[in-house]
Amino acid sequence: MTAVEDKIRLSFGKQNMMQTLGAEIESVSDGEVVITAPILPGSRQQHGVAHAALSFAIGDTAAGYAALTKMPEDSEVMTAEMKINLLAPGDGDLLRATGKVIKPGRRLVIVTAEVHAVKNGQEKLTAILQGTMVPVKA
Repeated sequence: MTAVEDKIRLSFGKQNMMQTLGAEIESVSDGEVVITAPILPGSRQQHGVAHAALSFAIGDTAAGYAALTKMPEDSEVMTAEMKINLLAPGDGDLLRATGKVIKPGRRLVIVTAEVHAVKNGQEKLTAILQGTMVPVKA
């Protein structure tokens, strides 16, 4: 594990929201972070599929940590804005969010995330997010 991955995993472990959702980091690489979360009974909406808030939470988090892979060691990031397009119901056993850096910068980092529902080994794109992360001192 790299120092950046260690930093991200340590930070992720401090996020009570992610623990509540049962989310886990699947992978960390340069400019990309993948987070999964089971679609638990408490994460479903009235139609029995994943609530949009689950998609947003793990998508935003994956995108933010993807941005952090591009930052200096003494930096953190915070979301300045994030947009989500919900494309299909999150019907499955879990959601997988893949966050990516589109354009790193000193003041702004443009990021995106794709959220897929995974059911019986099949994946379906359910949401896309695009946003801006702002570097802050750690």
